[in-house]
Amino acid sequence: MLPTPVQPLAPRTSTRTASTQTASSPTSVEALFVYESEGDEPHVLLPRPEIHIAVRFGPAARGGLDAHALGGRERVHRKVVRSGQRTLMARLRLGTTEAVLGVPASVLAGRVVCLEDLWGDSATRRLLDRLAQARNTIDAAGIVEQAIAERFAAAAARRQHSLLALGAAQQLTNCHANVSEVAVELGVSERHLRRIFRQAVGVSPKTFAKLTRFRRALRAARADDTVGWASIAVAAGYYDQAHLIAEFRSIAGRTPRALLGELRAAASSSATESSLGQ
Repeated sequence: MLPTPVQPLAPRTSTRTASTQTASSPTSVEALFVYESEGDEPHVLLPRPEIHIAVRFGPAARGGLDAHALGGRERVHRKVVRSGQRTLMARLRLGTTEAVLGVPASVLAGRVVCLEDLWGDSATRRLLDRLAQARNTIDAAGIVEQAIAERFAAAAARRQHSLLALGAAQQLTNCHANVSEVAVELGVSERHLRRIFRQAVGVSPKTFAKLTRFRRALRAARADDTVGWASIAVAAGYYDQAHLIAEFRSIAGRTPRALLGELRAAASSSATESSLGQ
């Protein structure tokens, strides 16, 4: 099959069509290819390390239209392309697999995986519904490339959000800063910080700061029982001792002193059980 210009999706003799990458996805799609056939014929796939997304049109596809991710291969693969089948292939650039498909390339190596198992039923159905309406090969290629570009961009945004959230967590942990101060330091709104922090960490920055103060105060109290709670409160980042007591009651249902006694009793009991078991 020799490369030829992109043609409309219409019955025709067997061809392989190569499409150069467009500016819409400069770092995720290396190339697009279309394979079309009117009659059954043997097809030889040479091994490549890159991951491909393959969309099949025709009787060989489930429901006449399906999509798969093809892992990198180490050996030549031979198959028979059935009459009337058209396959649109998108070759992903090396290093972009996890961003686009959600799993490392190693997971896909040598495998053919249904796209819905990687993107989920909803996202895959949206893609297939759009492809079913494609007027020609150029439209279909653009739809696939756009879908890949959107996945890649969303992954890049998630990475940036995770880095921002981790930076905020570090400041909340080490600098005793409040959420408003951290947002200003990072150059984002407090609302934006709250949203991405919860997505990346699982709790709000306010709750994270609260738990961090709690652990810091408890650690200080357990390390030195001669230090007063007022001093611990200031060192741990509380406004005052009353603030510390209120948050301990909220988190542990105990006063600081009662919780400390409970923990010491539990530790003593565990040590005794360990000793008896020896």
